[in-house]
Amino acid sequence: MIFSRSLVREFSQTGLSVAAALLGILLTVSVVKLLGLAAGGALAADAVLAMVGFGALTYLPVVLSASVFISLLLTLSRLWRDSEVVVWFASGIGISRFIRPVLSFALPLALLVALMSLVVAPWALQQRSVYQARLDSRDDVSLISPGVFRESRTSDQVFFVDAMSDEHSQVNNVFVQSVQGGKLGITVALKGFVRTAANGDRFMVLLQGRRYEGTPGTPDYNFTDFERAELRIEQHTAKAGELNTKTRTVAQILAQPTLDNLAELHWRIGLPVSMLVLSLLAIPLSYVNVRSGRGANLATAILCYMVYYNVMSIAQAWTASGRIPPWIGVWPVHLGFLLLFGVLLGFRTGFGGFFRRRH
Repeated sequence: MIFSRSLVREFSQTGLSVAAALLGILLTVSVVKLLGLAAGGALAADAVLAMVGFGALTYLPVVLSASVFISLLLTLSRLWRDSEVVVWFASGIGISRFIRPVLSFALPLALLVALMSLVVAPWALQQRSVYQARLDSRDDVSLISPGVFRESRTSDQVFFVDAMSDEHSQVNNVFVQSVQGGKLGITVALKGFVRTAANGDRFMVLLQGRRYEGTPGTPDYNFTDFERAELRIEQHTAKAGELNTKTRTVAQILAQPTLDNLAELHWRIGLPVSMLVLSLLAIPLSYVNVRSGRGANLATAILCYMVYYNVMSIAQAWTASGRIPPWIGVWPVHLGFLLLFGVLLGFRTGFGGFFRRRH
C-alpha cells in the first residue's frame, strides 16, 4: 500500500503540472490566433472568449491523454535515474507490480476522457457551430471595431470609425466606401448612430457629413454636403450549422450507422482506450540506462506516442472508406500496442538484468 500510494501521489502531482502547462500552451496559441482574427475584423471581439472555451473543451481529451502519458513517463524515469526502482526490487517488488498503481492513476482519468470525447467534445463542437451561425447572422455595422477597416459580407462596402462610445450607441468620424452601378461613392461624417424602424429595418444615421460620387479613373466626381443621411443596413438570416460526424451525439451516430459515423465512434472510444494502453507502455519505456544517456527513453516514448495516434487516424480513415470492416475499426491498433507492451515487459522481466520477478 505504501508503494502504491507513493507512486499515485507523485503521478498526480506531476500530472497536474504537465496538464496545466499543456493547457496553458493550447489556450495561449488559441487566444493569439483569435485575437489576430478579431484585430483584422474577421471575428467579433466579444466572441473571442466563447471560441476559446469551445476550443478548449474540444481538445481537452487529447490534452488529458498526453498529460497522463507524460506524467507517468517522467515519474517512472526519475525513479530509475535516482535508483529508487532498485530499492523496490530489493524489497521484493518486481516490475509487474507497477501495473496496479499505474492503472489506479490512469483509470479514473480514462473514464473522464471517455466522458469528454463521447459527450462534451461533440457538444462543444455543436455549440460552436451554432454560435458561429449567430455571428454570421449579425449585420455588418455590429461587427465594426474602432480603428479597423471592415468590409461588408457582400464586398461592396467598406466601413471605418475612429471612435465609439462606451455603450456602442454612437460613433465618431465615420468613413463609408461603396460601389453601386459602377460608380464609387465615399461618405464621411462627423458622427453616426444606428436607428431601428418600426418594421424592424435598421439604418445607419450619419450627421454632418459629405458624400463624393463618381467613376474611378475619371475626374468626373460630385460631392454633396448633408446634415443628416441614412444608410439601410442589410440584414442576414441565421443559418443553423450543418450536423457533421464530429458534432453528432452517440445516439445520433447509432441511429445512422454510416461508415463515417462508425469511424468517428471508433475514434471517440479509442481515446480513453489508447490512454490506458499508453499508460501501460510507460512502464517498460521509462527504463533509463544512465550510461547510454537520459533522453533516449523519452525520444522512444514520444515516437511511440506519435506513431500510435497516427496509426489510429489511418485506421479511422480506412474504416470510413470501407477498407476496414466497421466491426473491426481501430481495435487492431490497440491490440497491437498492447501486444508491444507485453513484449517489452516480458523482455525487461526475462532478460533485463535490472528487473526481477516477485517471488
